[in-house]
Amino acid sequence: MKIPAVYAVVLAAGSGTRFGGDKLSARLHGRPLIAHVATSVAEAIAEGTLAGGFAVLQPGDTALAWHLDTAGFHLVTNPDAKLGLGSSLRAGLRAATQADPPAGAALVVLGDQPFLRPQVIARLVMHWGKTGLSVRPRYAKRPADPGHPVLLDRSLWPLADALEGDAGLGTLLRARPEAVATLDVPGENPSVETVDDLLRLEDLG
Repeated sequence: MKIPAVYAVVLAAGSGTRFGGDKLSARLHGRPLIAHVATSVAEAIAEGTLAGGFAVLQPGDTALAWHLDTAGFHLVTNPDAKLGLGSSLRAGLRAATQADPPAGAALVVLGDQPFLRPQVIARLVMHWGKTGLSVRPRYAKRPADPGHPVLLDRSLWPLADALEGDAGLGTLLRARPEAVATLDVPGENPSVETVDDLLRLEDLG
C-alpha cells in the first residue's frame, strides 16, 4: 500500500529577538542557518521521503526567500508573523492542504535547527506510515527535551487553530498522548536561540 504524501512545513518567519535579529541568515560553518535546514529537507524530497516542502516567511524577507526558493520550496508569506509561531504554523498548514498529491501529514520543521538530518526525517515518515500516529523524535543526547521536527498527521492539523503567540504544539500534543508517538533516535538536533548557541555549534565542527 502506498503511503500518503508527507510535506515539510518549514517555519522561518520568526523575528529572532533573542538572537538580535536576522537569525536565520547568520552563518554556521560558512552557510546561513536556513541553508543547512533547507538542504536537509531538500535531500529528503529528492530521496522520495517527502513529497515537497512549504516555507513560511515574513513579508519582504528576500534573503531567506532566495535560499528557500533555490532549494525548491513553495514560499508562503505570513503577514501575521509578528503574532508568533502559531500564526506561521497555521499559514503553512493551510498551504499544505492545497498540495497535490494530497497531504496525509506535515513534517513541521523549525528553521533554526541546522543539524536536522534526512535520516531522522525518513525514520519519522516510516513510523507514521506504519502506525498512522503523529510522531516526534527523542534524541539520545537530549532525552529530556521535546524533539523536532514533529510529523503531524492531518487529523491533528486543526489543533493549530488553538495556538496563540509563540506557543508551539507541545502543550496541545501532550493533551493527546494516545495520538502521538515518540521515536528514539541518536544524536541531537539543537536550536539556535542566541549568538552563544551559534558559537557552540560552530565549535562542534
